[in-house]
Amino acid sequence: MPALNTLANLFSNLQNAELRNKHECLVIPSSKLIVDTLNTMKKNNYIGEFEVIDDKLGGKIRIQLLGKINKCGVVSPRFSVAKSDYSLWERRFLPAVGIGILLVSTSKGVMTHTDAVKLNEGGRLLGYVY
Repeated sequence: MPALNTLANLFSNLQNAELRNKHECLVIPSSKLIVDTLNTMKKNNYIGEFEVIDDKLGGKIRIQLLGKINKCGVVSPRFSVAKSDYSLWERRFLPAVGIGILLVSTSKGVMTHTDAVKLNEGGRLLGYVY
């Protein structure tokens, strides 16, 4: 069986549900990284509430959609980003300055690139949302 990229699965499910104007989306399987990513997206008003359902298998997450995601995707491989290099990656993955967020995994958890710059943190790129 091929290795699952749960983060890529999350982003493709969100993108497909948004394109079809759905009000909610179900993501299988669940993971701590996905929950942290969803918390960051919720904090930035890209999604509404979400609920983790423990089914004793892989877990499921039900996500309320707000219709604010135009595009989202995973960055693979997960590039290392120095504190000073966020603007380079912002130009590569986001449509314009100030539009959208890069999701970064740092030693202080999953956060947006703007929060990482404020905290002077480097990390690994996970994905982008706009």
